[in-house]
Amino acid sequence: MTKLLLVEDDPGIVRSLTEFLQSEGFLVDSASGQGSACRLLEENSYDLVLLDISLKDGNGFSLCKIIKSEYQIPVIFLTASSDEYSTVTGFELGADDYIPKPFRPRELISRIKNILRLTGSSGGKIRLGDVLVDTEKGTASKNGRDLYLSALEYRLLLVFLNNRGRILSRTQLLESIWDIGGDFVNDNTLTVYIKRLREKIEEDPQNPAIIKTVRGLGYKVEI
Repeated sequence: MTKLLLVEDDPGIVRSLTEFLQSEGFLVDSASGQGSACRLLEENSYDLVLLDISLKDGNGFSLCKIIKSEYQIPVIFLTASSDEYSTVTGFELGADDYIPKPFRPRELISRIKNILRLTGSSGGKIRLGDVLVDTEKGTASKNGRDLYLSALEYRLLLVFLNNRGRILSRTQLLESIWDIGGDFVNDNTLTVYIKRLREKIEEDPQNPAIIKTVRGLGYKVEI
């Protein structure tokens, strides 16, 4: 499920926009200022940031610069500042789109989906704890060191990444990775591949902190 970060200092807009985006199937976190947004970015992985220029602390321009240099996440400005200077500055800092307020909710959804489609739904890079996955290059690394994943291991990792916060049953996992690269995958094979993936991405595979087992239900990634 696509996860968005909404950075906006107006509580009314945050409440109404969060409810609307959630009704459209998005996961949404919110921050009112640059400081709280940076903390959320450090602790979570996001597919796209919706950003206002005027914030409780800091400003949208400086935050956009941080996001683009450190996280490579798509940014859409949502702001009442529709003058030419603000628009040009936003794009020069790497913003992917600029939508002046007030905006039509359905248009916002279309813009979000378009940016996610153009950027590969995650800006190319997804962070999961110490693990960084580059979906454009099809690679993964941990603490700067390349992880050598098989095609099926990589696909399994992507399935977990795209379903963070959700419990995935073994049946759902099998359906997601079935016959990838011509490999036959059964229940026993799935157990082996989850074990191998944990050995490569977990600090302690015996006590996994990333891919957690939910007894009787399946597996869950929360980082």
